[in-house]
Amino acid sequence: MENIIEVKNITKRFPGIIANDAISLEVRRGEIYALLGENGAGKSTLMSILFGLYEPDEGEIFIRGERVKITSPAHASSLSIGMVHQHFKLVEDYTITENIILGVEPMHRLLGVFPFVDKKTASKKVGDISKSFGLEVDPESLIQDIGVSMRQRVEILKMLYREAEILIFDEPTSMLAPQEIDYLLEILENLRRQGKTIIIITHKLAEVKKIADRCAVLNRGKLVGIYDVAETSVEKMAAYMVGRELEDEQAPEPHDFGAEVLSVQNLSVCERGITRVNDVTFSVREGEIFSIAGVDGNGQTQIADAIAGLMETSGGKITLLGQDITDAPIRKRVEVGLSYVPEDRQGVGLLLDFLLRQNLAARRYYKPPFLVRGILRESEFESFAEGLIDQYDIRCGSGCDTLTRSMSGGNQQKAIVAREIEHGSQLMIFFQPTRGLDIGATRAIHEQILRERAAGRAILLISMELDEVKMLADTIGVMFEGKMNHIAPARDLSIDEIGEYMMGIKG
Repeated sequence: MENIIEVKNITKRFPGIIANDAISLEVRRGEIYALLGENGAGKSTLMSILFGLYEPDEGEIFIRGERVKITSPAHASSLSIGMVHQHFKLVEDYTITENIILGVEPMHRLLGVFPFVDKKTASKKVGDISKSFGLEVDPESLIQDIGVSMRQRVEILKMLYREAEILIFDEPTSMLAPQEIDYLLEILENLRRQGKTIIIITHKLAEVKKIADRCAVLNRGKLVGIYDVAETSVEKMAAYMVGRELEDEQAPEPHDFGAEVLSVQNLSVCERGITRVNDVTFSVREGEIFSIAGVDGNGQTQIADAIAGLMETSGGKITLLGQDITDAPIRKRVEVGLSYVPEDRQGVGLLLDFLLRQNLAARRYYKPPFLVRGILRESEFESFAEGLIDQYDIRCGSGCDTLTRSMSGGNQQKAIVAREIEHGSQLMIFFQPTRGLDIGATRAIHEQILRERAAGRAILLISMELDEVKMLADTIGVMFEGKMNHIAPARDLSIDEIGEYMMGIKG
């Protein structure tokens, strides 16, 4: 089969790190090719080079047999290469059509003189493309009014509108619910049947096993090997990624819970005049992992943000360790005993243009030993950050002085988890804690959460990953249309039953 892409000896260096170290691989026309590796292994960097976001320091790229030097995303687009990034590149207050045509607007002249963008024709074309590829959207909807899975469709349609033949997906399922993941995998298969070549960067090995033809494994910037997926087990792929065999995860042993830490009574939350959370009641006790499951957009985000103080409530009461925090400022909640790993790591969890050491100390910078007599002590920031970098295996090019924005998404996630766990709060809220993490890092975070459970912390876990919910939870609450549809001990619910409550079939 013909190679549509060849990269030869690609090397890319950043300050303090070699992101890609003499990597060579070929992608065949019409195949689904998976790129695997730990967080910071160089996967996104390699694909960003192919998409023209970076230029390699060394090496060659061949597209359809011709040597090319890809200088920009526009140049990549002219070569029929498109990319859906892990964090979507969409303008919130633009319509779907406006986002899709941005940069390639169809221009016409009114009366042969006055230039204008022909949005009507573009909107019809977007609608036609979306139907032909099974990606139906309302072209006139605003981005701010649609959910995560629909936004991903928009990103795919941006590539198809530009007639991309090579489609690159960076962590395409990291923000999707299980049902949405199955649908996306069907879309990828449909795209392949229509002649597209697909490269996916992912950590979800079961998905790789389901749809990919071959996979390349990177480790710390080097190519470990290229494998036929049909002949390689998930366990082998995981071992190649992390450089060692991984033991099976063990669910937590049942144990007695302590006193109530968090009480949520009749909570309601409105957003833009719409009730997102409707009369929800639950509690979390010492040593308990209470997990909220649900399809994205059913109120989980608003519950977590209301407890953390990022959203106002429209009704109900929130009590933490006996104190009413319903209307308390965020710092008050933190001081009482709350840690929060948010869903939106870049918009809420981190200050991207701050250094890593500043982000890691963000919960405690205003107290000794970081602040003494009104003076910030940089040495304390450094020593504290270096400890967390080592303990949580945060991969960063310049150590604690790394600009947070320059880190991979998975390592940004590790930084937030490290900061929030090390704060030692009695209540810990984890929203999608392992999103975008490789299998080794996911196991490490799970172990950390279980250690906090054993230490008597109350843990509120919100996850779209049903396997993760079943693995960790003591108690499961299922959300549907803003209401708590069902609460039961985890041992009493199968994954199928959880799915039925999530979809409103039960309850």
